[in-house]
Amino acid sequence: MNNFDFYNPVKILFGEGKIGEIGNEIPKDALIMMTYGGGSIKRNGIYDQVIKSLSAFKIIEFGGIEPNPKYETLMKAVELGRTKKVDFILAVGGGSVLDGTKFISAAIPFAGNDPWDILKKPGKIEISNAIPYGTVLTLPATGSEMNMYAVISRDSTTEKLSFGHPLVFPKFSVLDPVVTYSLPDNQIANGVVDAFVHVIEQYLTYPVKAYIQDRWAEGLLQTLIEMGPKALTSPLNYDVRANVMWSCTLATNGILSLGVPTDWATHTIGHELTAFFGLDHAVTLAIVLPSLLRDTKEEKRQKILQFAERIWNIKVGTEDRIVDEAIEKTEAFFQSLNVKTRLSDYGITKEQIRPIIQRFEERRWKLGENKSIDSERIQRILLASI
Repeated sequence: MNNFDFYNPVKILFGEGKIGEIGNEIPKDALIMMTYGGGSIKRNGIYDQVIKSLSAFKIIEFGGIEPNPKYETLMKAVELGRTKKVDFILAVGGGSVLDGTKFISAAIPFAGNDPWDILKKPGKIEISNAIPYGTVLTLPATGSEMNMYAVISRDSTTEKLSFGHPLVFPKFSVLDPVVTYSLPDNQIANGVVDAFVHVIEQYLTYPVKAYIQDRWAEGLLQTLIEMGPKALTSPLNYDVRANVMWSCTLATNGILSLGVPTDWATHTIGHELTAFFGLDHAVTLAIVLPSLLRDTKEEKRQKILQFAERIWNIKVGTEDRIVDEAIEKTEAFFQSLNVKTRLSDYGITKEQIRPIIQRFEERRWKLGENKSIDSERIQRILLASI
């Protein structure tokens, strides 16, 4: 196991009715900016629960944060926050609202000339302050409710970039499984795929004798495989929804990556598919991961064999066949959730992916746990995903 430092200050309020307690977590004199998405929280009753819990506070609202939150939209919230001098933010929504709020939190007090530098130059610019915020999670998927990372898109440059900083950890996050009952099937399926691939990015690399982290990862994968389909067939089952929600949070709260190598190439490639074609984040992961695993199966062989046996119970056959079958079963799992796994399923052709390849050629990024995935391999992976 490699050396590591671990820090996660997020307070979790988990369970039915916990929205009613958020007023206890916010400074009494705070001017709150409540951020949310397209307005579904006003149709499903979550908005009313939040407003009731915050009846003693002054609140301004900023709605309309999109899936794959856009820089252009978020900057309007930044200007509102600066003008009104808000001193606390409450994000009510899924991962996109939470990611967008992390950027807003950092950008309101940002002293530089261009807040896009927070994403364009991560680690090279100083983030010395951030507006504190809490979250009410309505869509389990990204784990943004318990980590310090966010991914933001920018229409004007067709980019999707990420940043992370300890100052943008949420102060608290409310996780009430009941609020997920009204979600459409595709959002639940996307959330399960998203969490599954989050775990894979931290697990399917190479062994470093981190036995605890391996078992944590395997437990989450097994839970998602068992509970994901049940969340679609039994949408009002509290225990199923609770286990899916908590799995999504634990997948990216930092604990799985302690002392182990991590990959994240699937995410990096997938972000470009979203930036250029507007595909759902989880959809891009389901498309990229199978082809990436096939292309990297030699360097990931030991862990894929472990994954095959412990997750898919594949124990018979040659090593090559076991590896291939594990990848096939992973892709079939995504498909069983009605998440398609080919670019052609979305009308995307070989010619259309050329700008993505060109972007990676220009950036000269090397991806993966071994930094062995260059633009040539990315091209091969994407072509195999057609």
